[in-house]
Amino acid sequence: MSEHLIKNIEHSQIHVLADLIDYKPSKVASITLTQKQSVGMTLFAIDKGEGLSTHSATGDAMAQILEGSVEITIDGVAQIVKAGETIIMPAEIPHGLKAVEAFKFLLTVVKMEDKKYQWKPE
Repeated sequence: MSEHLIKNIEHSQIHVLADLIDYKPSKVASITLTQKQSVGMTLFAIDKGEGLSTHSATGDAMAQILEGSVEITIDGVAQIVKAGETIIMPAEIPHGLKAVEAFKFLLTVVKMEDKKYQWKPE
């Protein structure tokens, strides 16, 4: 059997992504699904009022909101993103997230193969 490229999720089964991660009071919870040179996928559950501080990444980051809502600030411009919506945070551009209400999202970061993903706090 070959190594699974996507981990922490049962293969060949139907899943509701939001059901795979639980909220933790006053915390940010995450589950890494894959972390490869050119792509990373992580599920997050973020409690109301919590978030991710302003940072930038070496790849384009796509946030698919699964439930709840979040204020996402990209290059100083804040937007509210709700369940069922998706937004792209461009590579090298500062962005941050703050939970308007508890929310869950799938983060997919796609980067150039010669650049390793690094979270860079501002």
